[in-house]
Amino acid sequence: MANMRPAACVMGWPVKQSRAPIIHGYWIEKHRLDVDFRLEAVPPEEFAAFLASLGERGYVGGSATMPHKQMALTLTEPDARASAIGAANVIWLDNGKLRSTNSDVVGFIAALDESAPGWERRAEKAVVFGAGGAACAVVYGLLERGVSSIHVHNRTAAKAQAMRERFGPKVVPTDAAALPAALAGAGLLVNATSFGMAGNPDLEVDLSTLRADAAVADAVYVPLETGLLKRARARGLAVSDGLGMLLHQGTICFEKWFGVRPVVTAEQRQRVEQALRPS
Repeated sequence: MANMRPAACVMGWPVKQSRAPIIHGYWIEKHRLDVDFRLEAVPPEEFAAFLASLGERGYVGGSATMPHKQMALTLTEPDARASAIGAANVIWLDNGKLRSTNSDVVGFIAALDESAPGWERRAEKAVVFGAGGAACAVVYGLLERGVSSIHVHNRTAAKAQAMRERFGPKVVPTDAAALPAALAGAGLLVNATSFGMAGNPDLEVDLSTLRADAAVADAVYVPLETGLLKRARARGLAVSDGLGMLLHQGTICFEKWFGVRPVVTAEQRQRVEQALRPS
């Protein structure tokens, strides 16, 4: 193992659909690093043992994707961000210790900054659909950026209430009856559910009462343009897609593993877009 070049991996179950090798492979090539990146299909019942042997396998770290993000939190030493969100997706070895963070926050905010500059000046009120791990990362990021009111709508009301308990009174659980009032005048709408993903129904929501200069973000990246984003674009609203979030969160991973903070480029995005197109 000592003669092997440093490597990182993405761990998931399944994992073959991951675009991480394209994303990180681009940066490895750009920075001319003698490192490697691999896919590791790890069933949930084997994840703890796999993490414990990460260094022995020649890895300096890895990213945890579904369904391992919550388990990664308990098996590593998470930073404050991962602990607050309740999920860790970036893992690295630090003097033999497994440490972790959550890069989805950075990914979401960086993509939004890129696609809708100045969005926070218009988003005193935001509406977030979903209450899972992605939604928690979104809410954490919005609170960090000073959004004063975040309405969370979820099919399971108890999960939305749990987010208020986790993040505080600026999070407002919002049921179907209260949703129209929450949308009225909102400066940001975020879909952090699987609605709109290939094979799933679209997220049906009335965009007509949002601010005229509102931004709409979607965590889904297959398809690249969901029905929600298509309708938002048609209304002249700024849109931020899930691919931007995916690319930008990868910069944190790469830096933790290889010591270089890379930059997302248009060329890199084109490579991933090409891989996402149906053959």
